[in-house]
Amino acid sequence: MLAAPLARFLAARGIHYGWAMATFTFLIMLSTAAALGMPGVLVTPLESEFHWSAATISGPMAMRLLLFGLMAPFSAALIARYGVRRMIGAALVLIVGGMLAARQITAVWHLWVTWGVALGIGSGLAGVVFGTTVATRWFTQRRGLIIGVLTASNATGQLIFLRTAAWLAETYGWRSAFIPSMIACGIALALLILFIVERPSDLGLRPYGERADAPIAAHVPPPGNFVMNAFRTLGMASHSLAFWVLFGTFFICGVSTLGIIQTHFIPLCQDYGMGAVAAASVLTMMGAFDFVGTIGSGWLSDRIGPRTLLFWYYGLRGISLLMLPYLDFSFYGLSVFAVFYGLDWIATVPPTVRLAADEFGRERAPLIFGWVFTGHQIGAAVAAYAAGVSRDALDSYLPAFNTAGVACIVAALAVIVVRTTRKPVMVAAE
Repeated sequence: MLAAPLARFLAARGIHYGWAMATFTFLIMLSTAAALGMPGVLVTPLESEFHWSAATISGPMAMRLLLFGLMAPFSAALIARYGVRRMIGAALVLIVGGMLAARQITAVWHLWVTWGVALGIGSGLAGVVFGTTVATRWFTQRRGLIIGVLTASNATGQLIFLRTAAWLAETYGWRSAFIPSMIACGIALALLILFIVERPSDLGLRPYGERADAPIAAHVPPPGNFVMNAFRTLGMASHSLAFWVLFGTFFICGVSTLGIIQTHFIPLCQDYGMGAVAAASVLTMMGAFDFVGTIGSGWLSDRIGPRTLLFWYYGLRGISLLMLPYLDFSFYGLSVFAVFYGLDWIATVPPTVRLAADEFGRERAPLIFGWVFTGHQIGAAVAAYAAGVSRDALDSYLPAFNTAGVACIVAALAVIVVRTTRKPVMVAAE
């Protein structure tokens, strides 16, 4: 493990190890997210080879998104109980194993086991809650910015590998499309082993920006069953109106991002005559602008009220989805949509995490956000499957895209009812 010598090297130059933690966490999340987004480029190749319908293929993809979300609160509880290194290491092994097995599929149930279960659980363990945990443990100041950066890695990682994967699928067959993600996850596992540290106190440090006179407290893992701890927290949080508004609006966030755009944007473009590589390039462009937009959102969430940010994010996203059918389905025509939508892709996370921290307290924020993120992925799973059904039944994806746009407008209006208390709502001890 090279964390201790690297920490001394950085400290000698006035750099807190929290910045190194944020960097390595960013790269790990980028790699695991690439695996989550990979199946989006394989819908059409699987239809051609196995003659499965869009709805049949969308089922396992919906399961993957659902498990990605359902794992979030349990991921937070597992990390709190057993540590980052153990749980993220297990996640990376599961993801790589799932991708290796996915290359051998010959039946629909193979899709459910590999894409649905293995990739869903593995990516859920190493998802957004992992980044939120690192940000809240290692940063007192700049926390919003760090959450924005780490969230951007998760969303952008699902998109930036797509063009390469689409090219590999068209040139060498769809089974080769998994290779870049498997290599990236292997590198991520090495970074985890060598550089990831559980808490600042393990290196004799305080969180970045913490007062110099603040005590360095040793961490005591929460006692009890991690499942009961997660559900106990949900039971207490469920009495708060803010929780349900955040859960509901994040459900719509999942509908309008992972469920619709990530899963079905490439097949939609192919329906309008655009090639898979060109469509994946548009998604890659979205990923680049999402990186800028989400980091900017983290910066803004440290300065502007989170409810105001969420109102604009959801409202503008809804308008962009409603305008999509009227755009020219060419690379240049969709580039306008990619820029506008990409800036807003998952900019909702930093202000949502800030609202969770304001309402429930800093220590509980990762677990509360884990449950809110579950709503995000339930929405993504519903939309991923429903859009496939729409394509089969109505011969068009557009009704699903229009429905997502209207839902975003509803979320923009709903989020203004969120009110945080001056004192955090206390959740029962784990």
